[in-house]
Amino acid sequence: MALNYIWVAFFIVAFVIALFKLIFLGDTAIFQVIVEGLFDSAKVAIMDIALPLAGVMAFFLGLLNIGEKAGAINLLARIIGPFFHKLFPEVPRNHPANGEMIMNFSANMLGLDNAATPFGLRAMQSLQELNPDKDTASNAQIMFLVLHTSGLTIIPLSIMAQRAILGAKDPSDIFIPCLIGTYVTTVVSVAIVAAIQRLNLFNRVVIGWLGGITAFLALALWYLSSLPKEQIEEVSKVVGNVLLLSIIVAFLLGALRRKVDIFSTFIEGAKGGFETSVRIIPYLVGMLVAIGAFRNAGAMDYLVGGLKYLFGLTGMNTDFTDALPVALMKPLSGSGARALMIDAMKQFGPDSFVGRLVCIFQGSADTTFYIVALYFGSVGIKKTRYAILAGLIADFAGVLAGIALGYFFFH
Repeated sequence: MALNYIWVAFFIVAFVIALFKLIFLGDTAIFQVIVEGLFDSAKVAIMDIALPLAGVMAFFLGLLNIGEKAGAINLLARIIGPFFHKLFPEVPRNHPANGEMIMNFSANMLGLDNAATPFGLRAMQSLQELNPDKDTASNAQIMFLVLHTSGLTIIPLSIMAQRAILGAKDPSDIFIPCLIGTYVTTVVSVAIVAAIQRLNLFNRVVIGWLGGITAFLALALWYLSSLPKEQIEEVSKVVGNVLLLSIIVAFLLGALRRKVDIFSTFIEGAKGGFETSVRIIPYLVGMLVAIGAFRNAGAMDYLVGGLKYLFGLTGMNTDFTDALPVALMKPLSGSGARALMIDAMKQFGPDSFVGRLVCIFQGSADTTFYIVALYFGSVGIKKTRYAILAGLIADFAGVLAGIALGYFFFH
């Protein structure tokens, strides 16, 4: 429902502002600008974004299908299994929910959204079987959902694809900042829910995982902080590309080892690229047209200007405020945030500070309200308890981390 109101509000606010400009400012061209923008935005959504996206998505989804058949998800499941047992003490070790949750998170980490959602829905159903109060979310269900909303992803595939389409010099230069941002959101998610549920995170397994990864990232950032800004950006590009190509090669070698019919598997997965692009066309058209009307009326300038004024009162640098609409939209709508991200990259350029920062925001968290509606709705849960609040706090932490990372890497 929230998305319905937001989408309608885009048009109503645009109309009210245009009417004000016409009556009080004598701007007779404003309605023509908005209407022409509606047609232009609809064309851009299909011709400049969705269709070019099909080729990029087909290639990478084909490769990811090879990785899945090569056992990448099962390998991740075995590695992170002991850690997840500590976060879900109410779930018996031999219960099917454990494997389904691990498969869901593993698929998400690899960017396999199509595979992740069925695993996630099945995991929520299995957790519901253990839930004594069927109308109210259990502790395990809340931990699972809030971790899901943190959007932990190793490969920000769709973001890099959009950057490539819009002409970024190096589409993967946001790889490392996105990875760190989504990790921060995930750690905050775990900490918040664990504190409320009074889980003991100070045990060898949890400390080993969180402490080890945090220490590695802290050392990496400490090293990078000693380099000139230009060199930091160069290191991010090189490491991001090396990691991405290494994952691809690992998938192929794993498939060879398992004697997978590699090319047929690639074709099978690649078919989903076109299907994915076609599926998002209505969402892209709807959101880009609404955002176009909102921006062409001048409402986006007023919003960003207001945010700049408020943050400017503190004396801080306000360059990041042009990217905040993406951060504000992300918890509500993935398609809306994606459309705002694309709109910002088209307006400021994909290699600008704002163009990169919106990508970090997009990659640092997931759509909290949509995920709550989808997963809790699938099992009939009506009382979400503190799930939404915990998810939004984690989202806020991701925004703060995104801003810091944007300035560190690209400003």
